[in-house]
Amino acid sequence: MFFAQNAIGMEVSQHGVRFAVLSGGKGAPRLVTHGGATFAPGVVRILHREPNVSDPKVFVGTVREEYCKLLVRTNLVSVTLPDAVGRVLIMDFDTRFKSREEGRDMIRWKLKKSLPFDAGDMHLDYQTLRERDNGSLSVLIAVVARQVVTQYEDLLLEAGIQPNRIDFNTFNLYRMAAKHVPPDDTSLFVAFHGGVLSMLALTDGVIDFYRAKEMGREVVDPNRIFMEINSSLLVYRDKNPGREVKSVFCLASPEGGESFAGIVAEASGIDPVMSNPQTFLGSNVSTATDPALLHDLAAAIGAATRNL
Repeated sequence: MFFAQNAIGMEVSQHGVRFAVLSGGKGAPRLVTHGGATFAPGVVRILHREPNVSDPKVFVGTVREEYCKLLVRTNLVSVTLPDAVGRVLIMDFDTRFKSREEGRDMIRWKLKKSLPFDAGDMHLDYQTLRERDNGSLSVLIAVVARQVVTQYEDLLLEAGIQPNRIDFNTFNLYRMAAKHVPPDDTSLFVAFHGGVLSMLALTDGVIDFYRAKEMGREVVDPNRIFMEINSSLLVYRDKNPGREVKSVFCLASPEGGESFAGIVAEASGIDPVMSNPQTFLGSNVSTATDPALLHDLAAAIGAATRNL
């Protein structure tokens, strides 16, 4: 527990905070310890344009207390946030970017009329997904209002944490399945976590479709989940004619996992492979560890792997 190679992942949501501490390597991570606490309603509100934490004192105190309980030496933490905090887009550009800064400028210009906040007030990161022979690019873009991400960073620093990476839940949940996704096929990843339905389509291991939809934490109508998956697949096929999904992976809580897998199978026409933290951690997780707890930690575990 006290070795420097321990990696910490932290999920923040309107419901609370969860920590996962891993050791080992990316190929064989081991869950060392974990922690978490719930927030009272209203302490954190997930908003696009405004700072999310309405009670900084409670937020900082809760995060500091749970972090200290982990008894780790490092304060470097990979943070994962609800997708609804920002926006994720996949866009095409006709020409290569001459530099990373030129890429940011071109993306800001292209997005300035479609964002819910001023392009000059946004924190932007991007990753080139594909570079085609004709010079055109496919780019994955993540955007968050600057005042939103700055508040999280400042409050985490106040709590004694250095947030060295900040990402969205969908991508950290996908890490549970990533090593099983075929590198030379079209695959679909579908997750239900924290009341959010997340979907990624990948071709040759590269993301070419993204969607995250808030469904609610209470009982969700299975027909609504089916319709969301089905409509997303229709959009994907319309944008990628002739490209068919060959394999499907899904992640859901143990309580509803079988039912969720059935919905995914009906919508996609393919029986999905269940991906979960137990499979991801393999023999490095205690058989006594509650599968429901591991599901709750899934995003934090995925985030922690970024620091291994």
